[in-house]
Amino acid sequence: MKTIRITFPELGLIASTRAILGAGLALLLADRLDLERRKSIGWSLLLVGVLVSLPLGLMILGKRDEAA
Repeated sequence: MKTIRITFPELGLIASTRAILGAGLALLLADRLDLERRKSIGWSLLLVGVLVSLPLGLMILGKRDEAA
């Protein structure tokens, strides 16, 4: 089994991007706000979450290769 060491700040970044993705997805699926506002906020949050998650994922995967 391979081990990857993640610092607390990295873990916080990962958790916050998951929260942003979840909030964006929830807004897209909810009926609380009017359709246009909900779609614009939801897609924005979802896009930010994806864009921030990609570099973090690559950083974590890069650490796995270094530790091996």
